[in-house]
Amino acid sequence: MDELQKEMDKHQKEIDELKAKNIELEERLKKYTNGDNHKRYYEKNKDKIKEQGTIYLKKLKEENPEKLKEYRRTYYLKKKEKMKQQEDNN
Repeated sequence: MDELQKEMDKHQKEIDELKAKNIELEERLKKYTNGDNHKRYYEKNKDKIKEQGTIYLKKLKEENPEKLKEYRRTYYLKKKEKMKQQEDNN
């Protein structure tokens, strides 16, 4: 019985350590995902990003038009679904 208690304590300690590490990593991740730096970067470089997007689409159009059709199809389906949800809400 004593060995079982030691085993449980060991596992509980490990669980607590992993939870603490998880919280720490989530805090560090927030710095990269939820920061205002992303917004400021895109606001400052809006034209550059749009230009890169158009270049990517032109390249995709030449190299893989099927992928472009797939992207447009999924966009259409998502847009249709959103419109249907808005219609249902009203």
